[in-house]
Amino acid sequence: MYPGAMPSRLHMDAVLTPTRSLPKAGLYLLLGALAVVNLAVGTLFLAMGAKPVPIFLGLDFLAVLIAFHVSYRQARHSERVQVSSDEVHVTHEIGRRRRTVWRSPTAFTRVSVDMRGEPETRVSLHLSGRSVVLAGRLSPQERMDFADALEAAIKSARAERYSH
Repeated sequence: MYPGAMPSRLHMDAVLTPTRSLPKAGLYLLLGALAVVNLAVGTLFLAMGAKPVPIFLGLDFLAVLIAFHVSYRQARHSERVQVSSDEVHVTHEIGRRRRTVWRSPTAFTRVSVDMRGEPETRVSLHLSGRSVVLAGRLSPQERMDFADALEAAIKSARAERYSH
């Protein structure tokens, strides 16, 4: 919203977060099973005299642990898209920190969908030569659904603005 402007009704307030296919309980189960298997295999190889194998199995477990830690940490990143009759506002949020990456008048903001191929579908906002790519962490189908909802929200916001 611009300074001094009255707050208007939101036509869209979407928070886009990456989907995680493995919930925390599943992660703990997977890590526990991997630890048990690595301990059993490491003990077997240690009994046969292959002393370096348990070390590499420990490093393997540590690598999996770090990979999941990074993955779950990235899951805290989100993108918030708000559409009102006055403006389209996009922020990137990491935990409690927010950073505005796009702000434009709704009346002149255009949505485009670039479908170069299934995994490379891109949803963008455009205004006067500027653009921002949205929903990059969603699946291609989710991006298409989001683009449809965003276009509908902008159309609805424009209709509200010009009905007064």
